[in-house]
Amino acid sequence: MNATSGSGGKRPINPYVVLALAILAPGAGHVAAGQPQRGFGFAFFSLLLALLCWHTTTPDISFVGRSAAGLFVWAISIPDAYRIARIKYEVWRRGSHVAPKEKSIHNS
Repeated sequence: MNATSGSGGKRPINPYVVLALAILAPGAGHVAAGQPQRGFGFAFFSLLLALLCWHTTTPDISFVGRSAAGLFVWAISIPDAYRIARIKYEVWRRGSHVAPKEKSIHNS
């Protein structure tokens, strides 16, 4: 499919690129998928919770253990960014297949 197929709008970024960005940095996938506020929220809370865990654990705990809460938020953000990008991409690829208003079963 070319860039003019689908619903006629601008082609969204490939979901696999969003997935790679989300793996590399918390929130980066959301920013690339067009939801920067959500991405910055994930990045902020990843850092905040990692620092909170870091300061409340003892130095003999491993790096992963000391930053576990931040890593957990980062891990949650990865499939979320991919899901958002996949939905945007599929909507673009398939176009809008909404029934016309006069044939819709949801008329009021």
